[in-house]
Amino acid sequence: MKVHTLFWISVISLFVSTICASEWKKKCEEEWGLQGAPMPDSLDWESVYEARPLGRNLLKNPSPHGLSKDNPPPNPNSRKAQTREFSRRKPTGNFNGWNTSTESLPVDRSGFPPGAVVCGFMRYVWFSLEQVVDLKAEGLWDELLDEFQPEIVIQDWYEESKVAEHIYELHVTLLSENMTVISEHSVQPTEDRSSSSYTWKEVSHVFSGYGSGLRYVRFQHRLKNKFGDGIMRGFYQTMFCDSSVIVKPTKSSS
Repeated sequence: MKVHTLFWISVISLFVSTICASEWKKKCEEEWGLQGAPMPDSLDWESVYEARPLGRNLLKNPSPHGLSKDNPPPNPNSRKAQTREFSRRKPTGNFNGWNTSTESLPVDRSGFPPGAVVCGFMRYVWFSLEQVVDLKAEGLWDELLDEFQPEIVIQDWYEESKVAEHIYELHVTLLSENMTVISEHSVQPTEDRSSSSYTWKEVSHVFSGYGSGLRYVRFQHRLKNKFGDGIMRGFYQTMFCDSSVIVKPTKSSS
């Protein structure tokens, strides 16, 4: 009798578990509009739902300067007065979650005649920030990426700082499991320095129809800063905010 009881308890538990799994799967399908997308029963749909991999920003710490595109950047004139009092050489901000690096550019002496005494130079530095998003670790699954191929939406906002003619670059790469490049997109805008609205400038791109094998997204942008020596002493940085990598529940075009 005890054996039969345990058997029926196991059967009932399995039945309830199956119903729960089916409900979680249906919940994912309905909330994300995934009708027609491959949704294998082998997945833990409760975990997928809790991870919410679709429609949310997969980048960590998207606004290290604590700023938002919904508000204008800090007043450049007041910031200039403040930064000239310091001899710092690094941008300020909380860059947790980002891999950062700097590239110093050679000083341009072409405008000075031979033998001229120069009291100060402006020096320029590229400040690079990069993240690699592991799509499966974020909750996406092989069949969705390989067959359904949802759109990958990239968005970024950088400050119209007028530090130089080229102050911003964006490089985004779609990568396979072994880090082979599947698709890539780069932006290197030129700034109009004759006037400025001192606002945020948007950069965006949508990856679609990229084929099977996608597992990672590498997001990198570079912002140019400058600092002066001697009488030109001061530090001036280009800031950014609201960077995002979002997987949309929308099928890519083939």
